[in-house]
This record gives sequence, structure tokens and C-alpha cells, in this order.
Amino acid sequence: MGAQLERLQTGEFHLEDCCERDGVTGTERWRARLSTSRSRSLSKAIKCGGHRALHRREIVERIGLAAGYDSFMSVQEVAGWMKQADKRGFEIGFFSETIELMRDSVSALAAFGLATERMALGCVQVVRLRTPILMAQSLATLDELTGGRMILAPGACTKSHARRHSLEPIDPILSLTEWVEAIRLLVTGEKVSYQGKVVNFNDVGFGWKPIRTHIPLWIPATSRTGLRAAGKIGDGVLLNATCSPEYSANAIKILRESVEEAGKNWEAFEVAQLINCSIEDDHETALDAIRWEVASKFSPIQIPFIAGPKMRVGEPYIRKEDLPGFEEAYKQGGKEALMKAIPDSYAEGMTASGTPEEVRKRIQQYRDVGVRLPILRAAAPHHVQRIIDLFASN
Repeated sequence: MGAQLERLQTGEFHLEDCCERDGVTGTERWRARLSTSRSRSLSKAIKCGGHRALHRREIVERIGLAAGYDSFMSVQEVAGWMKQADKRGFEIGFFSETIELMRDSVSALAAFGLATERMALGCVQVVRLRTPILMAQSLATLDELTGGRMILAPGACTKSHARRHSLEPIDPILSLTEWVEAIRLLVTGEKVSYQGKVVNFNDVGFGWKPIRTHIPLWIPATSRTGLRAAGKIGDGVLLNATCSPEYSANAIKILRESVEEAGKNWEAFEVAQLINCSIEDDHETALDAIRWEVASKFSPIQIPFIAGPKMRVGEPYIRKEDLPGFEEAYKQGGKEALMKAIPDSYAEGMTASGTPEEVRKRIQQYRDVGVRLPILRAAAPHHVQRIIDLFASN
């Protein structure tokens, strides 16, 4: 407690300091107590007569800001947005590495960590593209850099990912599970060994002591198989973007069954979702602005591991009879032709797009079906400020 008091007095207090018992951080206990609500109460240290004291602010809804999928903003630009979101009450800043080979997450998160002070930071990293030792080393280093604010979302390496990176196909769930288990061991900072079918190492440990011995791992999941795996091995799930609230409701049912079958506490299990967001003054302009991102999910690269799995979970807005037309449009005219082939119903159903009031209501629909932490990803640079202004708590 002495070290915690010292950090409180110097303004370096973290929510993790609230308490840690039996290997569970204060943040995790705090989230577990509030996970059934669509809101949370933030605590922060404020100056009071020359001293710092904890002050409970008004209850605000949980919200995050995401980037990384698009090419139109540099890391420096996104870091600026994360800085503003951090100051205005967003809970998390999130960055996704993608099969489209956009910017890498480690470099980006280092920049975000230096630009922010309070909010959690997370990223998707596909396993097998880095060794579990390197992933754990980078994670623990970023966690140290950010003062214990990191979350990692290790994603399965599908056949499409393996092919793009010149890797031999391996069962995605097997490799994901072994990477997750190995990373968890390594971030303890102890000398550890792991003997799996894919991952094998003996007596490996970092040359320094990580500041946290447990860093939350959320599993990105889309398919039934992925959702079941997330419930079994994850501290939480990151539901995919370009999915409707109806899909999310079905996915969360599968997740809860898996979490409870694994003997874990559902209330302590995080349910976050990336949600594509387009805010304009009129509905049609908003749909046109986000159509490119919806179309990207139906490109030849992504359609094999996106469309079918979503439909099997229960995504009502994807129609099987539309898929050959999307493939033909891309073959004839590339991305531009594919965008024109995407019906309005796809953009309306699987994103949060429209006027500010329409977007606010749409995000509430995701909350109502059980998404505890919506993480919003802008369709265009000018949407970022609108997202921050619409959902900021201050």
C-alpha cells in the first residue's frame, strides 16, 4: 500500500492500484461489478487543498475509439485523436493489424501510449506472424511504457493469413490456444517452459520483471468456433466489425455458454465490439461514406473467412445469393465496382451510420443485446471528431 500511496500522491495512480487480491487486479474486480450495466463510474485523482484524493464522477457510458483498418490517417494523426479521446473520457483506444497490411500495432501503440495518460490501449495481433515469445515481450514492454494500460487481442491465423505471409496452414484454433497459453506464462516474468503441438520452448524468461503479471487477453472472434474458443481461453472477446446487433445477440449467446462451460464468471468476462461508424448531417451521405468499409469485407481476400462464418452465427443482413454478384463486381471493376454493388441494407444493418441521433440510437442497440464496450471506428477522418464529440463524457 505504501507504493500505491506514493503513486497517488505523485499523480501516477492507476485503477489497478485499487486492490489486487488472489492475482486479480482492482480493475478486473471493478469491471466485474459493473459489467451488467451499460455504464460505469470513473474514478480519478484530483487536487484538493494541496493534496490528491479520489473523486467519483457522474456515471458515464463505456465507449472506445478504434483505428488501424484504414489507410487515410497516419500514426501521428491517430495519436492526436487518441490524446483527445483520452482527455474526454473514452475508456480505450484500439488499433487493429489487418490482412490488408496496414500499419503495425507495436509502433502505433507506442505512439498512443506516449500521447495518452489514462485510457486503456489495445490491439489485434494475428498469432504465428510473431513468435509467442516476441508477442509477450512486446506486450510487457508496451505495458511498462503505458503504466499498465495494455490489452492484447491475439487473433487466429486463418488459411488466408497464412497464405499471405507464406506460412504453412495450421489449425487456427490450435495455434491460437497455444500462443495464448504461452503468452500468459511469459508475462508472469518467471522462467517458464511450454510443450505444445505447435509451440515449444524450455526455461525462457525475460531479462526484466514486467510491471503486471497478468495482462488481459481478449480473443477476436467471428465464427461459432472462434466464439467458443474465446469463451474458453479469453479474458474477454472482441466481436468483429461490420456486424449487426442481431449478429451480436446470437454471438453473445454462444459466448456465454462457452464461458460458463469453462467454469468462468460471465460477469467478469469482457464483451467488446468494434463498430463501424459514419456520422453525417443526412442519412444517405453517411451510408455512402461507410460503403467502402462494408465492401472491404466482401473482397476476395476477406470473403472466405468473413461472410460464411457470420451467416452461420446468424447475421441476417448478408444474403448468400448476393455473394456471387460481389465477386463478379470485384473481378470486373475492383474495389470501386464492389462498393457500388453493396446495397444500402448492408451498410444500414451492419454499421452505426446516419445522423448523430441515428448513430447514438444504433450504438444503444448494440448495448441492449449485451455489448458492454462499444469501440467505434470512423469511416472517414472528419468522422473522428464527430464521434468524440457525440460520445465524450466531458
